[in-house]
Amino acid sequence: MKIGIVFGAQSFEHEISVVSAIALKKILKHEIIYIFCDYQRDFYLIPTDKINSKRFSSGDYKKDKLLQLKRGGFFQKKTFGDSLVECDFIINLVHGRDGEDGKLSSLFDFYGISFIGPRIEGSCISYNKLLTKLYAKEVGVNVLPYQVLYKNHKEPITIKPPFIVKPLCLGSSIGIGIVKDESQIDYALDVAFEFDNAVLIEPFMAGVKEYNLAGCKTDQFLFSIVEEPNKEEFLDFDKKYLDFSRTKRVNEATINTALELSMKESFKKLYDPLFLGALIRCDFFVLDNQVYLNEINPIPGSMANYLFDDFNAVITALSGYLPTCINVPSQYRYINSIQAAKGK
Repeated sequence: MKIGIVFGAQSFEHEISVVSAIALKKILKHEIIYIFCDYQRDFYLIPTDKINSKRFSSGDYKKDKLLQLKRGGFFQKKTFGDSLVECDFIINLVHGRDGEDGKLSSLFDFYGISFIGPRIEGSCISYNKLLTKLYAKEVGVNVLPYQVLYKNHKEPITIKPPFIVKPLCLGSSIGIGIVKDESQIDYALDVAFEFDNAVLIEPFMAGVKEYNLAGCKTDQFLFSIVEEPNKEEFLDFDKKYLDFSRTKRVNEATINTALELSMKESFKKLYDPLFLGALIRCDFFVLDNQVYLNEINPIPGSMANYLFDDFNAVITALSGYLPTCINVPSQYRYINSIQAAKGK
């Protein structure tokens, strides 16, 4: 089996994506075809035996073969026509913009390419934290109180400090700040608005428990272990950069069966049907034995391989249950009937 991995792209999380892609080389047992999307959104075929982070930061990747995305997959130019880069399916491993906002999903669907990753609807819902909150409430999953502020608007903040400020459409802890008193509000908003035109404000609750659960659906749900992250107040970008290169399984959280089942039920409500074909990670808060959704991560760093006993088996199983678009037959029945009625 050949697995294509698309990574990079024009995103604040570009480097995280590079780290994730390199990490999977140690995990996946199938042949990997690396396809790099640079900041200019050009695609390159990266030799698997030569992939390393410096290849991208130095620009050496530009010496590799330039690819074109079109019907059926990625192609490289040859002397006598184009040659298809053969792979059984693609893994969308682009974090943030381009990968998690639906652009690549749209392209893959448009060109009929089989891929693991969030589809258009799931991308739109999970990329925007406000839409995530609304969706969670719609399917019956708890969320913390929240408020959205827009750049250059002067709405009063209704949530009292301490609270956390997050760019509305960004991950990897970029632009996040904790406001402990009113003197810190302006600075936290300025930082967050550097990355987005809207921010989400949530109460910051010291001592709240946080858990991560990853999974996907084949003929049944395949769940990872439940992880309780070892965190300080929150992981900044530098810590998450290192975190996403993990390839060793982490320790399982010590929780009771009822709490674990509650998280899995919440996961199921969030996953099916919008995230079919993707391996996602849901980050939950637990407060007074109640489960709350923090975020849906539709493309976890290194695909959250460190939460699974056999990540390769999960990816192999998921590849057999990827959604397909309904084929629309080529027909002009109505136009032809109208023309026939007119005698033309």
